Amino acid sequence: MDFIIIAIVLVVVLTFSMGVRIVPEAKAMIIERLGKYNKTLSSGINLVVPFLDKVKTVPELKAQATKGSNYMTQMVISNTKFIDLREQVLDYPKQNVITKDNVTVEIDAVIYFQVIDPKRSIYEIVNYPIAIEKLTQTTLRNVIGELELDETLTSRDTINNKLQVILDEATDKWGIKVNRVELQDIIPPEDIKKQMEKQMGAEREKRASILYAEGQKRSAILQAEGVKESLINRAEGDKQAAILRAEGEAKAISAVRNALETQDNYVQYLIAMKYIETFKEMAAGKDSKLVYMPYEASGVLSSLGGIKELFGDKNISNILNK
Repeated sequence: MDFIIIAIVLVVVLTFSMGVRIVPEAKAMIIERLGKYNKTLSSGINLVVPFLDKVKTVPELKAQATKGSNYMTQMVISNTKFIDLREQVLDYPKQNVITKDNVTVEIDAVIYFQVIDPKRSIYEIVNYPIAIEKLTQTTLRNVIGELELDETLTSRDTINNKLQVILDEATDKWGIKVNRVELQDIIPPEDIKKQMEKQMGAEREKRASILYAEGQKRSAILQAEGVKESLINRAEGDKQAAILRAEGEAKAISAVRNALETQDNYVQYLIAMKYIETFKEMAAGKDSKLVYMPYEASGVLSSLGGIKELFGDKNISNILNK
């Protein structure tokens, strides 16, 4: 009798345990009843009908390290009872893609996706991780095939956005949302890489030559502006000096004119002063042995005599010394 009671208790406990399902956080569980979809269990404690309800096994992505010349991580697929609702990463191996100008490049892509509807991810597609991988590879070939090599290398963000939009629309019916796609590496052939390096070197030399020419041009402009300002300042100085000399001569002539009594005496004075200045220049030479006296010198001497009467002996001596 005791054995029967113990057996009944064990059956009850076992049945109760089979009717309880604990789902971890950020995961979901698919329950089938008699081979048909029944419900999706969320995180926490859930109750099911023992022997009638069954947990659906689903594919799961796992990272696995592989040994070789260096350690690499690849994604493998295994079966599990839980569907991961967190954002997942698929890192695809490098694949060869042909561009529009028939250049074969190696592209390494990474896709970030998230299961939004667990039911559709299981019943709308068989093994959604592999389906996403194949869809990404096909879409990547189509997108790169529309671009030339230069566009492929310089339009990485555009390619990422275009792939993300196409994949998100295609996987929406599977209950999966593609958040973003990233191209990690775009590797052209070796001969193309060498040509690109030569082109880059030539472009750098071109930019250096342009910068040097611009510097020379700027230097020449600055030098010309400096010479221009120097000439302007010198001309301005000569102008001011000439003005001051003219004002001084005008004041001197005005003083002499006021000192002389008549206009004739004033004219004789000017003529005499010019002759005196000319005599000084003629006698100033180092090798001058002769002094040429013009015929009009007698008139000049007579003018000096008249000036002497006006200013006196002392004043005329001071004038001649000056």
